[in-house]
Amino acid sequence: MEGHDAAQSRAFLTKVMVISTFGGLLFGYDTGVINGALPFMSRPDQLNLDALGEGMVASAILLGAAIGAVAGGRVSDAAGRRKTIIALAVIFFVATLGCTFSPNMWTLIGCRFALGLAVGGASVTVPTYLAEMAPADRRGRIVTQNELMIVIGQFLAYVINAFLAINFGDSGSVWRYMLFMAIFPAVVLFFGMMHMPESPRWLVVKGKVSAALDVLYRVREERKLAIVELNGIKDNIDAERQMQKATFKDLRTPWIRRLVFIGIGLAACNQLSGINIIMYYGSQVLEKSGFSTQAALIANTLNGLTAVVAILLSMWIMGFARRKRMLLIGFAGTTTSLFLMSMSAHYLAGSPYLPYIILALIVCFLLFMQGSLGPVVWLLLSEIYPQRLRGMGMGLAVFCLWIINFLIGLTFPVLLDAAGMDMTFMVFVGIGIICFLFILKFCPETKGRSLEEIEQQFRSEAAPNVATQKTIQHLL
Repeated sequence: MEGHDAAQSRAFLTKVMVISTFGGLLFGYDTGVINGALPFMSRPDQLNLDALGEGMVASAILLGAAIGAVAGGRVSDAAGRRKTIIALAVIFFVATLGCTFSPNMWTLIGCRFALGLAVGGASVTVPTYLAEMAPADRRGRIVTQNELMIVIGQFLAYVINAFLAINFGDSGSVWRYMLFMAIFPAVVLFFGMMHMPESPRWLVVKGKVSAALDVLYRVREERKLAIVELNGIKDNIDAERQMQKATFKDLRTPWIRRLVFIGIGLAACNQLSGINIIMYYGSQVLEKSGFSTQAALIANTLNGLTAVVAILLSMWIMGFARRKRMLLIGFAGTTTSLFLMSMSAHYLAGSPYLPYIILALIVCFLLFMQGSLGPVVWLLLSEIYPQRLRGMGMGLAVFCLWIINFLIGLTFPVLLDAAGMDMTFMVFVGIGIICFLFILKFCPETKGRSLEEIEQQFRSEAAPNVATQKTIQHLL
């Protein structure tokens, strides 16, 4: 009976993980689908978008995501993780219909912004729900499944875009079908979450201890482990209630200010690497290099597949590799790939080989980005902040990440149209070099170190600077 109960618990936890990460799948699909839809919706007989219009349509979801990420945590704290994810599924569904039937650019931008609210909310609520449902020894792997589902969602978007373009490309409104396909995972997420339990940790916070224990009985293999974990949750919540959370006033403290600065810098570097040029505009880049629209959409599916494989590879590498070294190797690889793209676009313009060279370099870029740089940034952001700083530090970092993502999504088509592919990529090469130097100078190594050890390092590094400032003030 014990073995049967254990098997049931594992199966139910797997079901929880699969259903809830449809939020990550929608995140990936809705941010990736625009890659193939833009060339069709930009046609004169459709929405007739210019370069700025393309940037606004592509980036509206990112501005919404910045707001959704900030609001999502507070809503889920008040209403519960499960109810919040169900509400996000409704927003995904309604906003997708709005995008599909948009009669003009401004309606589409508004609906994409609404989609962004759901994307941002999902980006914080789904990982939180997974972390609170997972047992401690499987938490890292289970939470990382959401990152995997995001890139799978993007890959599915590229495959569906290519399929629809090949079979229905003669119809200018094919972009509407591309956007509409997001309806189906939204329905799965809604009805699936209706049958999922609430997070046990949230239930304990709200004083529903017996309900929390019932949930733990369902997702833990042994009842005694569920009781032990429940006691641990209660102890942690009591400790957090007594803990004084950091506020913006604490930024006056040098070591806290430096730690928050590093977190924001890491989030900025993650976006400034150029990853979302490929994720949002990969088809346009391939088309500019010489592929036809349909060939670019087909080739772009290789980019999506590469991202999925690279994420799986990174999940293995992070088990033994040092964080800072992975970041430096990642940035060296992505920046070199962009440099070679720029040189190829400049010196091989018009060559029949250029599209294939650009495609190969994009694959190299994604291997370095998704295989080391991207996942490690998120891992570092979860490791560098002591408990009392985590809310403020992560909030600022994630908000800045989405805002920079929005600005890149908005300006890239304009820059590409005005400066050409070679000079546009060279701009990101320069930014990549700056980011590499930032990581080399400021990024701490966190592997194998506790949060307390990291905090003590920053305190001790700040102490000499404070002493120097006091000495200078005394001399003056």
